[in-house]
Amino acid sequence: MNIKQDISSPESATEDRALAIRDALRNAIVDRRLTPGTKLTESEVGALFDVSRTVARAGLQMLSFEGLVRLERNRGAFVSNPTPEEARQVFASRRLIEPGVVMSALERLDADKIAILRHQLEEESRYLNERGPTARRAEIKASGDFHLLLASMAGNAILERFMEELIARSSLVIALYGRSGISSCGHNEHMAVLAALEAGDGERARDLMLRHIDHIEADLDLQVRDVTRLKDALDLA
Repeated sequence: MNIKQDISSPESATEDRALAIRDALRNAIVDRRLTPGTKLTESEVGALFDVSRTVARAGLQMLSFEGLVRLERNRGAFVSNPTPEEARQVFASRRLIEPGVVMSALERLDADKIAILRHQLEEESRYLNERGPTARRAEIKASGDFHLLLASMAGNAILERFMEELIARSSLVIALYGRSGISSCGHNEHMAVLAALEAGDGERARDLMLRHIDHIEADLDLQVRDVTRLKDALDLA
């Protein structure tokens, strides 16, 4: 007799809740709704998500593994606050990795993928013409998503995971040190990269990507922004 086994368990349910917390906080950090230095207490996170402190702690630990949260003994968890040297290392890493992403994506590029990338750039353009904090966050996310889309098209899951972490860390750096942030200049550079890819000119696309990363880093300074309250950043009632 076949017996259908219930694969659900308290452990898996706990992990699912911790992952949901990780994802919500990660999005808030990447979208710059949670700024570097923001304190994330287990009790507040647990209350906002209606989970125990144990589950909240698990979600925060996941973020610490990604480098997005810093755990301090006897003090708690904080959104990572990268130093200027760490900021330089983030962009140095991107200069090493993204040329390979571009070349690998080019090898697998087809009409459907080009259409997806073009649609992403149309979304960027739309947000550039809108105003307000919601549009601003969407604009920042859309810009990062262009790089993540290219990584997803490279056909290398490990490389894609590296890019997810680098783009998230870049958002932290820009949140802390950015002067003007994402702009029409960055959007135009994305368009130029796509045009080179469409033309099959990998060398030009690679050089344009490197120049684009240089411009993002050149827009950084040492100005620290105000810390946002966790409840407000998550838009939870």
